[in-house]
This record gives sequence, structure tokens and C-alpha cells, in this order.
Amino acid sequence: MTNDARQEPGSDFYKTLVESTKAIPWSIDWESTKFSYIGPQIEALLGWTPESWVGVEDWAERMHPDDRDRVVGFCVAQSQAGADHEADYRALTRDGGYVWIRDVVHVVRDEQGNVSSLVGFMFDITERKRSEEKLAQLQKTLEELSYKDGLTGVANRRMFDSVIEKEWVEAGRSRQPLSLIILDIDYFKQYNDHYGHLQGDICLRRVAQTLLEASTRSRDFLGRFGGEEFILILPDTDAQSAASVAERCRKLILDQGIAHVRSSVSQTLTISAGVATIVPSAHGERVDLIELADKRLYQAKQKGRNRVDSGSAPGLDGSRAKA
Repeated sequence: MTNDARQEPGSDFYKTLVESTKAIPWSIDWESTKFSYIGPQIEALLGWTPESWVGVEDWAERMHPDDRDRVVGFCVAQSQAGADHEADYRALTRDGGYVWIRDVVHVVRDEQGNVSSLVGFMFDITERKRSEEKLAQLQKTLEELSYKDGLTGVANRRMFDSVIEKEWVEAGRSRQPLSLIILDIDYFKQYNDHYGHLQGDICLRRVAQTLLEASTRSRDFLGRFGGEEFILILPDTDAQSAASVAERCRKLILDQGIAHVRSSVSQTLTISAGVATIVPSAHGERVDLIELADKRLYQAKQKGRNRVDSGSAPGLDGSRAKA
């Protein structure tokens, strides 16, 4: 097919050929930027008659505002460069709706190599876009599930590892304290042995949801650390404030009044907590913060459980504090 034939699909043969497809053929004169042809299929798809497509202004105006600048700028630049291209965008229908279009554009040159016209096809890709959106949503859901503890609904260990890495770097950059609280349900094995694992799962979910109430800042993070242990990351939080949050967690769980007749501490469910605070330095490691909080948790258990251990005020030079 010659360039002339592509630009002038007016012959009966070519007219029948291009108008028998679902794709919508069109051509634009480069110098005048006017449509020299657009297939009648356009009316069935968008509701606009072929006669209403006068120039590129009509094409641009009948595009979703959120797509217009991006698509028009891209197509103009590619056409000026003489490069074939394609673009996806939402086209406005006459009744006010939108249809996803893929415009495939071929640049036609004259004998001197100058751009003389643009020819192309519009394809309705609405169903494809819907499928892509459903797939993207599914992928997002799967990603969220991969970072969520399946039993309690709070973040899992994988998510904790990701968040602590990010917050450690940010705290080191800003030279602000980063606090960590590890919380453990007291005598949870005995709880499971007495009430059963099904009730134990219910208990874990209840504890998780209660701990979510302990801190309301958007950057504070709660995750299940493993088994009956939970962990709180508190960015920009000093040792005293972190200890207060941990104590609030302890009281909130105690106030739930969850029966635990096999506990050696109380007839209701209790937790112990270890608190650590560090301002990260170039010589520190985030594992130092985790190990310090874990050590404090162990000390809280050794001192009788149902308590918070925050140790002495930690050094803020990035080194591990002495408990």
C-alpha cells in the first residue's frame, strides 16, 4: 500500500476495507492539522458523528482532562520528531461517559522526507483496561496480605523488617530518637493449655486490636513479632514517652479483663514490655535496638511480669545502652 492510498482511503476498495474493522481509521493533514478522514465507526463507539471531527482540537477536547496534557504533549512531540507512536487515553462520549482508547499513529513523509500527514487507528481497549485494573487491585490485595498477619490482622514480621529499616535510616538522618517496644502476653502457653487454641487465637486477636489503641500517630507501627509477642515502632519518640506508651499498653490489656485463671500474676490476662530508645549513628545497627528491647522484656519477666522495663535512660550516641 502506498502512502497516497493510506492517506486517501476514499476508493471503494480501501473504504470497504477500513470501515469493515472494529478499529477506527483516521488521517490528519499535517500542515492544516485538520482531519482528512475518520471512519464512521467513531459514531457507534463515542456518539460523535464523523463530520464533527474537524481538527486536532476536537480530538484533544474530547479527552479526559487528567489525560489531556500528557497525551497531547507526547503525541505532538513524537509527530514532530517523525516517530510512529501509540497512546492510551480516555475519550469522552457524547453522553458524558468515557471509553478507553489506544491510538496507534503512523507518520507519513513526502518525497523530501518532510512530515505530510498522520494516519492511524483508534482501538477500544475499555475491557482490557478493566481487566488490568482488576489485576492491579488483586496484586495490591495480595501484597497487603503478604505484609499482614493472617490471624490478628496487624502487620507481620516481614512488614516490621521493612518499616524498621526505613525508620532507622530516617532517624539517623534527622538525628531524632527511635523507640521500640516489645510486648509479650504473660503465661500464654498456660492460657492455651487451659482454654484451648481456638480461644487462644481469639485472645491474640483481641490483644492486637487493643494495642492498636495505644498510640494514635500515623507513623507509629504495630506488628505481631511472633507467637504471643507484639512490637511497636515509635519514630521521633524519646525514652520517657515510649515508656508511657508501653505503660498505656499494659493498662489497656489489663482493663480488658480477659480471664486467665492459670496465670501466676493475675486472674486476668496481663502483658510484659521491654522498651528501648536510640538515636541511630553511622556505627549503630538496628539489631542493637531490637536486642535492647528484647533484653528489657526479659528483665520485666524476671521482675515478676505484668510490668514495663525501660531500663536507665539509654545513651543517645547510637551505641547500645546499658540495661
